[in-house]
Amino acid sequence: MRGEAVGGSIRYAAAAEEYLSTEGCYIQELSNSTDDEAVSIARARVLPGVTTRWHRLAGTTERYVIVSGSGSVELGALPPRAVGEGDVVIIPPSIAQRITNTGTTDLIFLAICTPRFDWDVYEDVEVHCAPPPA
Repeated sequence: MRGEAVGGSIRYAAAAEEYLSTEGCYIQELSNSTDDEAVSIARARVLPGVTTRWHRLAGTTERYVIVSGSGSVELGALPPRAVGEGDVVIIPPSIAQRITNTGTTDLIFLAICTPRFDWDVYEDVEVHCAPPPA
């Protein structure tokens, strides 16, 4: 079978369709399968000027590995921090997070989750984290 090897497998990126997520970025699931419960890997793409919605993952640690572009990441109550190519953002379980593309080109990063990402652990917290109306 194509992609399978003795004791392992290959997941081809071309087989994964990119989709616009509810948090406002484009996602391509590179590896998220019940035969590898320990980890999932997705490619995220944020358009220039876009800020994703505040969200958190229950019981799941997420890492952003910035592949290209520049951004500003917000984690919980911490002040925004600039990130760029090669930086790694480690997000513990249940910490509210969002990222803004501050550049003029797409911000692209890998989102690596342990255990693997499941929509059951996702919580949109935009309403809870947004500043009060003026």
